[in-house]
Amino acid sequence: MTPAWTTDAATDDPARAVRLTLFWGLEGVCLRTIAGGRVPTVTEGPLRRRLDEADLPVVALDPGLFEGSAASRASWLNEIDQLDEVAAFGERFGCQLIRIGAFSDSDDFDAEAATRALRQAGERAERLGLMLAVRNEAGTSVATGAALAGLLTAVDHPAVGADWRPADALMSGEAPGEGLAALGVANVPVRCVGVRDGWQEAEGWGEAEVGAGTLGWDAHLGELVEAGVDAPLVIDVLPVPPRASGLASATALVRAIRQARRSAAARG
Repeated sequence: MTPAWTTDAATDDPARAVRLTLFWGLEGVCLRTIAGGRVPTVTEGPLRRRLDEADLPVVALDPGLFEGSAASRASWLNEIDQLDEVAAFGERFGCQLIRIGAFSDSDDFDAEAATRALRQAGERAERLGLMLAVRNEAGTSVATGAALAGLLTAVDHPAVGADWRPADALMSGEAPGEGLAALGVANVPVRCVGVRDGWQEAEGWGEAEVGAGTLGWDAHLGELVEAGVDAPLVIDVLPVPPRASGLASATALVRAIRQARRSAAARG
């Protein structure tokens, strides 16, 4: 498991992003927004130069695909075509893992259309040498691990796995361990893990530094290790101010990973 972060959680400036990654002790980056542009439509030169100088890998790309309505066939067909450009960008950065949505519908979710779209995306991704990771997201019809497991079981394509987000599951009333177990029972590969922490408040979800909320990252990382998950662990959200909270979150994540590995080794 590689501890990483989505850099625009704190900055979209390539130089600052690399400095923070190294300072915080993280080992990779997920690219989403760089210098005001969304990957793959960004200025590549300064970014590639900074990453090469620091010998930092790009563990995933988040180009913002499949975040609309599953009922909009024209939109998702266009996004499938966009995978060609994403693949070319990823090849230049040595990255084949693409994080995508499971559509934004919260009402009248067309599960059949979503399944068809993601299966076709998987077919294109397989031809391009990509691996897709579909996220569960609070506020949508695919908010929990169980819902994500059901959708990806229906998709049934080897290029399509899970971008497991336990905090979104928790926001949606599902215990993280239960969501992970649902993915395991369905034999859905976890290709990426989105990391954030917080707690439920009367007015909604309150963000916290990793390890300072109610999710229980120490225990959940142990569950991930036990489940055989070997995927990037990507800090996606940081409390305000993000640069000040980033060091604490990164330190807590790295420490928890080490502890989970030690505990697993001691057991067997």
